[in-house]
Amino acid sequence: MADHQEASVTLPSDPASVSAARRYVSKVLADWGMPRDSDAADTVRLIVSELATNAVQHTLGQSPTFTVDVELERDEQLRIGVTDSHPRYPRRLPAAVQQDNGRGMVIIRCLTAECGGRLSVSPTPEGGKTVWISLPWIIGMNGGDAQPLPAC
Repeated sequence: MADHQEASVTLPSDPASVSAARRYVSKVLADWGMPRDSDAADTVRLIVSELATNAVQHTLGQSPTFTVDVELERDEQLRIGVTDSHPRYPRRLPAAVQQDNGRGMVIIRCLTAECGGRLSVSPTPEGGKTVWISLPWIIGMNGGDAQPLPAC
């Protein structure tokens, strides 16, 4: 495999794009050797769903599109970023609001940490932001067997 691989897709900020983002990342990772039916793939799909949902729901109409970037460095580090054009960084909502929603960042942080990764947010030159997750690439190179990720 190459030292650096990357893929990217830009989608409209529409609820239907959440599943499109999830399918896109799933296909890219399968092409790079992650079995679609592995625990790792399930975890990454959930994280992508939450990131994309945030990009659609919490940009208050100020981001007509969002972009999903997928990068793999030297078969060691997987990075996934979701970029939108809204300047406000994600934040945990107050407990009263969390009855029906507001758990996305908690889910993302928990899954990322449990997998030995990290979450970061960086501004874009255009005034938006990218929410990045970085995870160790958990595919065993001898035979391509996926190692299970810890449950959150």
